Amino acid sequence: MPARGHSRITRARNAPPTGLTLAIFHHPTSDVQAHIAPLRRRARYHVVCRSQREASAEPRLGQNGPVGAVLWELSPGRRPNWRWLRALAGEMPIASYSADSTVSGAQRSRDLGFATHLTTPLDAIDVAHQIALAMPGDLAARWRRLQRPLVRFLNRVPIHAQIARHVAEAFEPMPVAEALVGRAAAWFPASHWAVVGPDASGSPTLLATSHLPVDMAAAVRVLGAQVTETGECVASRDLSADVRGTQPVAAVAFPLWCRGRAVGALVGTDTTTSTREPRLSAPVRDAIRTLLEPAAVSLDNALRLQRAQALTVTDDLTQLFNSRYLSEVLRREGKRAVRSRQPLSLVFIDLDRFKDITDTPGLWYGSRALVEAAGVIRDCARETDVVARFGGDEFAVVLPDTGSEGAMVVADRVRQRIAAYDFLAKEGLHCHLTASAGVATLPDLVPTVDRLLQAADDAMYWVKAHGKDGIQLAVA
Repeated sequence: MPARGHSRITRARNAPPTGLTLAIFHHPTSDVQAHIAPLRRRARYHVVCRSQREASAEPRLGQNGPVGAVLWELSPGRRPNWRWLRALAGEMPIASYSADSTVSGAQRSRDLGFATHLTTPLDAIDVAHQIALAMPGDLAARWRRLQRPLVRFLNRVPIHAQIARHVAEAFEPMPVAEALVGRAAAWFPASHWAVVGPDASGSPTLLATSHLPVDMAAAVRVLGAQVTETGECVASRDLSADVRGTQPVAAVAFPLWCRGRAVGALVGTDTTTSTREPRLSAPVRDAIRTLLEPAAVSLDNALRLQRAQALTVTDDLTQLFNSRYLSEVLRREGKRAVRSRQPLSLVFIDLDRFKDITDTPGLWYGSRALVEAAGVIRDCARETDVVARFGGDEFAVVLPDTGSEGAMVVADRVRQRIAAYDFLAKEGLHCHLTASAGVATLPDLVPTVDRLLQAADDAMYWVKAHGKDGIQLAVA
């Protein structure tokens, strides 16, 4: 005998997203008639509303046709009865809706377990798109079913205004990418999304992801780099056949076109392979490219700004930070050290007898040796440390949350590796250098951050005056 509450419900397992009954469960105090008014004007849907307090009562939802989707209004303090809703919907979509059109609203919906999220007032085109998006099937089947609803959905002006508004609010690459990933998860069929773009050095990196498994990161980065380079959409029924060493999952990827070139890629991956390659019609590809263009422009602008800012704080020769940025970091970290009562150390390094290289082989070789020395020093530091070229053959390493003992270890590591390094080996010169280093620590040995650099410099010159190739701790 059927369970109470489901005896009169007809479920549509594979019915198309038109001519269906929408079962809408609203908050008891909400203005549900205003929410569903646009749907009432369309003949394709039979709308049946119930208060969420009646969710477990026997509804007569199957009178006007099969239940095509269940919509649940998100509201504070009332969580859905998932067992009941799944029994009601069968394999058909269960979506949430609310007045919240932000990425956080969609994210809250996904965190609660809903297939997708709609915004009030409930628009017929939006509902058709989201129902098609949430229908069961592999990635290829979902894309195939979504073609026509997606084109109608993407050609609406509010959608373009929405993405333009969200990406325009960010001025750095990562927030732009995060806004794009959040929108993609709500608009396109795939379980995981990522934006691949260049890092500060120009290498492809994951700027933002949505629920992307850690073991998929490398493959998504490779696929995104390929799409950025070719500027072509890619669809794969099994990514492991196209990118070595990845999991067997279906994938799609779209280039982010801006100013006549691809500046990155939007990559979507599923949880399984597909029976066939996901196919995207020309109208769908064109609509997606047009939709993504504002995000691509914002991303390109953010990347350009990032590069411009990097040039103002980066040493042209060694690509380390410059002395200007070093001063800013010392002020910032000095204030943080005083506030948190954690030590701050500075290692000041000078290459011994560096003039011998510039005088004998020449200035060009001296520049090459400085680049190599910068690499050695950078490899001796942690990711949280700041390595800068102070000027000439002088370098500095800022060590947050590090006392004198730890700083002396870093200084001696730099000294040893400089002494062991074979400089200009590729040029056939095989030069050897040593380094003198001074260490100062706030607040143990130096009372203020203004004295930190001078104290480390004085300690370094003490080493210079006493034989070079050594390290010295600044005295209080």
